[in-house]
Formats: sequence, structure tokens, C-alpha cells
Amino acid sequence: MGNLGRMIDDMNNLPGHLARRFQQIAVAVFHAEVGAVGSDLTPVQFAAMVKVRANAGVDQATLAGLIAYDRATIGGVIDRLVDKGLVTRNPSPRDRRAKELRLTEAGLALIAHVEPAVLAAQEALLSGLEESEKTEFMRLLAKATEGANALSRAPIRNEKDK
Repeated sequence: MGNLGRMIDDMNNLPGHLARRFQQIAVAVFHAEVGAVGSDLTPVQFAAMVKVRANAGVDQATLAGLIAYDRATIGGVIDRLVDKGLVTRNPSPRDRRAKELRLTEAGLALIAHVEPAVLAAQEALLSGLEESEKTEFMRLLAKATEGANALSRAPIRNEKDK
């Protein structure tokens, strides 16, 4: 474990603890920024909507893989988006078991409305870093996340991974 040591004396020396804390902060900042523009969208709902926008007609199982979300619970996320009139869910003409997802006009408008707030939240998360550190942090975070992807209960899956 390298310089992490053999004993746990300080939780702040553990990457898992820091990752959990950073996630808590990320969610709080997201809700604050997005709430300030009048939306109650969650980070997972936003991620789902962005991927549906980029992959119109995607099915729920594939969407779950694209956003690294549990397949068993993605249905609830989609249910809430459908109830809000932001996403449509219709039977696939190619597979009767699958439902195709598409953003509604209201969904497209909401993404456009909250995108600046989401970007502001991302900047706020990195506000403690200098510009060169932001790039390096993002590179290392992406590398560590990709390296541990297979360890997740809901690993990210791209279309090519099918």
C-alpha cells in the first residue's frame, strides 16, 4: 500500500475516505448550484439526461452502464424523469422487452437551463487547486477510476463493451 502505512491512524490518509468525502461535497455543491437556478434535479438524473440526449433511443440497461449506475435501480430514476415530463419511455421496435428513452422538449430545455450551474459546481469542486493542479487531478482521478472500474458493483460500460 506504499506510503499509506500499515495502521490506520488518520482517515484522511485513506483514498476511500477522501473519495467518499469528495462525493459528499460534490453532491452538496451540485444541489446548491442547481437549486439556485430553480431545479431539483439530482446528479444521477442529470447524468442520465445527458446520456439520453447523446444516445437518443437508448434502453435503460444500457443507460445504467453508460452512467455507471445500478441496473436494478435505474428504473426509479427514469420513472421520476418520466413523471416530471423530461424523458419519454416507449417500447423498442427492435426488442419488445426493451424501452427506448428520449428527452422531451422540456428535458432538453432543462439541461440547457441547468448546464451553467452544473459547470459552476464543477469549478467550485476544484477551487482549492491551481490551474495546473486541476488538470493533473482530473487526469489522476480519471486514471484511478478507470483502473478500479471493474471493482464497482455498477462499472461504467460503453457501447463497445457490450
